[in-house]
Amino acid sequence: MLEIKGIAVSDGIAVAKAYCLVEPDLSFKKERIEDIDAEKDRLQEAIIKAKLELENIRAIANRKFGAEKAAIFSAHLLLLADPEIMVAIETIINDGWNAEFAVQKTANTYIEMFEAMENGYMQERAADIRDISTRLLAHLIGIEIADYSRISTDVIIVAEDLTPSITAQLDTSYVKGFITNIGGVTSHSAILARMMEIPAIVGTKTATQDIVQGAPVIIDSASGKVIINATEEILDNYLEKQKAYNEKKQLLKQYCFSDSVSADGYRVEIAGNIGKPEDVESIIANGGDGIGLFRTEFLYMNRHELPTEEEQFIAYKTVLEKMQGKPTVVRTLDIGGDKNLPYLKLEHEMNPFLGYRAVRLCLDMRGIFRTQLRALLRASIYGNLKIMFPMIATLEEFREAKSLLFEEKQKLLNEGIAVSKTIEVGMMVEIPSAAIIADIFAQEADFLSIGTNDLIQYTLAADRMNEKVSYLYQPYHPAILRLVKTVIEAAHKNGKWVGMCGEMARDEIAIPILLALGLDEFSMSAPSILKARAQIAKLAKTELTEHLEQIFKLTTALEVEGYVKKYLLKSCQ
Repeated sequence: MLEIKGIAVSDGIAVAKAYCLVEPDLSFKKERIEDIDAEKDRLQEAIIKAKLELENIRAIANRKFGAEKAAIFSAHLLLLADPEIMVAIETIINDGWNAEFAVQKTANTYIEMFEAMENGYMQERAADIRDISTRLLAHLIGIEIADYSRISTDVIIVAEDLTPSITAQLDTSYVKGFITNIGGVTSHSAILARMMEIPAIVGTKTATQDIVQGAPVIIDSASGKVIINATEEILDNYLEKQKAYNEKKQLLKQYCFSDSVSADGYRVEIAGNIGKPEDVESIIANGGDGIGLFRTEFLYMNRHELPTEEEQFIAYKTVLEKMQGKPTVVRTLDIGGDKNLPYLKLEHEMNPFLGYRAVRLCLDMRGIFRTQLRALLRASIYGNLKIMFPMIATLEEFREAKSLLFEEKQKLLNEGIAVSKTIEVGMMVEIPSAAIIADIFAQEADFLSIGTNDLIQYTLAADRMNEKVSYLYQPYHPAILRLVKTVIEAAHKNGKWVGMCGEMARDEIAIPILLALGLDEFSMSAPSILKARAQIAKLAKTELTEHLEQIFKLTTALEVEGYVKKYLLKSCQ
């Protein structure tokens, strides 16, 4: 028996035999060619075939997961038509090299560029380039890419990595989970695994070496553990756990249309995080009380120019209408040096997470910011809109952003365009400076939203995507808990509400503490909403509050975790 660990990106327990994906043999000779036009024709033929395959996969993904996830393959199709990439490939062919070499060399350049970026989301885009270049090379070489939709027995997929196109083809009637050597929580495959609701563990580093074809495998997402060749006793134990997990999941559905209230009647909001208008459906299906974080970056990515005001207006209006009056918090553009949009021509930065991004960029590139604000203001009459600014570090930044918003509002009113009178304007608290002076911000903001993913990495000075320092991503660290407490108390003292839209908001260890501190809104991915609501329904805030003094005397994250498990989670079992 062998155990390996990785990053659990989708909940659940899976027990099945391993199905090890065999990488296609894409070896070829780097050759000089004489007939450049003929080589370009070969390339175009490969592109046409790849497009047809991707359109077919997109149709499958659309049926299985809906339009939003199928859009991944629209992005792949765009990459196949990207003039910058195509010119790069053709330039190498024009220099007299064969198409296979031109495709591989160009792909490697883009893969290295994306992998070198600090931002995890952009790093994962390397997988998209790898996916389409594999498809192109296979057609140029003349080999078939396996059709994984034909798997017809219960298996757990084991692979170096899973491309989005392979993931989309998997039939969850038979594929019970997957394990990969590489990958992260923001990869497309991880997102699709959550949509498919199958357990998945990525980043194991050695899964393909440790697991052979047909070996019995267990995925335990709760611990991020993979067990290979388990004993009969352990296997039986996990089958029981799996049964209990599935029964518990079924029971959670009863919370879909209930209020988010603690056992002693304390009401909170459990909202959802979305990245595109299509994500609203899953928030509604899971009974979300609203949207706590609507990321707007999707409007700016995978394209060659800035989105127009009208495009943005339609997207915001669509979401607001679908939410039917429920609160919808829209985060203004959070993009910058770490998300390198070619058309913005941003300079490379040594420390992009600490650099020119989010509200800093918006206050500098005001035309971009004003366009987004106008679109938001125009859409405001279609629902319950709240606007928040990301990466606020100083009071001056917040005042300036608000000032621009009010200027655009007045302009619209002068033009005779209706704007809602009830838009709340808040800010994300994700920089320690903002948390420390939250009492000052709370006097000028309508609400605060704690972005714990960034707040933790900035407070502990550790990049959460860097595996070597990932142990410092500690939501229960006393410093983090004190900052969160400071923000909540400061807001409440000024009569303002506080939300949280980072991963911490759905963490079962953190939830009792946050409830005790009086957090008003918990925002998370759609599949986590019912689990969080069920947990809160079993917790009594008054009882939890009695433990706060002791919790804030603890000195390490491990001590906090142990205390919560020992004293606060009993009622949730």
